[in-house]
Amino acid sequence: MKFYEKENRLYFAREGELVCLSACGRDSIRFQASPNGSILDQDYTLMPREMAGEIQIDKDRASIGNGNLRAVIYGNGRVEFYWNDKRILREKSELAFDAGIRNYVNRCGNMWRARVTFEASREEHFYGMGHEATDCFDLKGCTMDLRHVNAKCTIPYVYSSLGYGFLWNLPSTGVCELAGNRTRWTSDCTSQVDYVVIGGSPKQVCETLADLTGHAPVFPDWALGFWQSRLRYETQEQVLEVAHKYKENHIPLSVLVIDYFHWTEQGDYKFDPRYWPDPKGMADKLHSMGIKLMVSMWPTINEKSENYREMQENNMLMRTRSGSNRVFDFYGPQAEIDPTNPQTREFVWRKLKENYMDNGVDALWFDEAEPEIHPERFDNLILHMGNGDEIGLLYPYYYAKLVYDGMRESGRDDILTLSRCAYTGAQRFGALVWSGDIPSTFESLRMQVKSGLNMSMCGIPWWTTDIGGFYGGDIESDYFRELIVRWFQYGVFCPVLRLHGSRNGHDRTRDIIEPTGGENEIWSFGERNFEILKDLILLRERLKPYIKKHMAMASEKGYPIMRPMFFDYPEEDVCYTLGEQYMFGDEIIFAPVTEQGATEKQVYLPEGEWVLTKDKSMYRGGRSYTVTAQINEFVAFVKEGREVLKAFT
Repeated sequence: MKFYEKENRLYFAREGELVCLSACGRDSIRFQASPNGSILDQDYTLMPREMAGEIQIDKDRASIGNGNLRAVIYGNGRVEFYWNDKRILREKSELAFDAGIRNYVNRCGNMWRARVTFEASREEHFYGMGHEATDCFDLKGCTMDLRHVNAKCTIPYVYSSLGYGFLWNLPSTGVCELAGNRTRWTSDCTSQVDYVVIGGSPKQVCETLADLTGHAPVFPDWALGFWQSRLRYETQEQVLEVAHKYKENHIPLSVLVIDYFHWTEQGDYKFDPRYWPDPKGMADKLHSMGIKLMVSMWPTINEKSENYREMQENNMLMRTRSGSNRVFDFYGPQAEIDPTNPQTREFVWRKLKENYMDNGVDALWFDEAEPEIHPERFDNLILHMGNGDEIGLLYPYYYAKLVYDGMRESGRDDILTLSRCAYTGAQRFGALVWSGDIPSTFESLRMQVKSGLNMSMCGIPWWTTDIGGFYGGDIESDYFRELIVRWFQYGVFCPVLRLHGSRNGHDRTRDIIEPTGGENEIWSFGERNFEILKDLILLRERLKPYIKKHMAMASEKGYPIMRPMFFDYPEEDVCYTLGEQYMFGDEIIFAPVTEQGATEKQVYLPEGEWVLTKDKSMYRGGRSYTVTAQINEFVAFVKEGREVLKAFT
């Protein structure tokens, strides 16, 4: 056993394991440990700021302090963390007599399956971990797989109600167990353990997390309004017809989206001229109406693509352990690009710029960004940066970086990329994450509310859902027509208001590889709904100054505009239990109706005076109320005396 200090870092060596503790940001301490006897200088997506911690070394223990956070390591290797001298986190040995604190199982060479266990607290509640379609707001008691799949985006970070944030700084697959008897993090394949503890209130931790992982850029003004999308527009004539109809009805439209299979072959990254003969002319007409154009792309590529041979021969595609590059099947076997390779990013961006951006496309939509693979086994993948079970969670991070770097090089600073997945730090590349392909049900809507609040705590402030859900929506049914209104109300109070989905009624009689689903414009759901949805879009327009202010705050401080009640009211214990209402900025409380047939909603109001937006009645905080909400009404409160109340005319 040996403690020593070197270059402002505290080291501990015992039985072949080397531990390093360092101050890496305001009130934060980084922990690294390796059974290989050396610490690799590998930050992944972290941007630590080296700081001089207060190090003390005694005979049987040592400590490092950074602000009000302090870590103590003992002679057996156990680490404890203290915030304002109160213990908040303590490692737990899995072996008798403290024979070992951290658990390592050798995989191959210097790679290990590593596991770190902490003592559990009954009073502790957890929030974060990205988004996953479950009914859990407080994640205490949950087991979370550390992997990406459609509708599940893993951000290995939690905020604890005890007053700290915990970032698992390893992009490997694994498991997080937030159980009643232990908290445990497992990496399937790594050379060392690496995590960061950040002390403070939700706002304080959020600011530090943004400093450590990156700040989102300034949110583009053009993205603040209503986005129209569906699966899918088949031709440029359809796109222009929809745009003109919104214009004729005096409905502001910010973004119009062209979904997948507008291309010739998967991996061609260009419009099919049979259906899109003049994309530049189409974009110009949209721009003349004040509408931005977004186009979808997939990471898939097949042998028929004009780019396949060059990408294959220059190692720009992911491979499997067997040597094959076929990792996905959709209209035949597909390979997928490897964005962890800088050469891939440069090549693909060149194609995207030439065929999309130079033709007037304003932004890109990165679908399948987990990536989606068949079967869903990251351990079968080999990428430029390493094996999939070691670094696979990085895929969407470098996918977003591909566009960001290219846009910046082209002189653009209004960068936003819609992505089906993300990873820690992707926010600094302008990643707007959406929750994936989800069902068109009230249950799904309820899950999205909780899922979005957990994502908001992970340092990624731009998030959205498919309004109405992605699949299973029957636009003629009373059920769906009620659902679309309630979901649209929720969408107004999300970072991005975006209508999308594959509605029932696919026409497969035409000679086209992937036909469109049913209509999905606001006039598609009945005359009564049309007027309701139109009014909601106009409300969003009036809220733009408020949203812009808070999006600027998201960029500057890392504060998400949509966040749990405890973010602004951490001293009120009840706020840690409220997963079906939230703050939209620091002046609005929104409580979406998420039950079929419901015409009322229970809402808790924190201390202070609050105004119900629908009738301007006054409510005193510190208690719960039941508020009526007919189908054309929603439940929102504004702090008394705030200017934003005028938006609710």
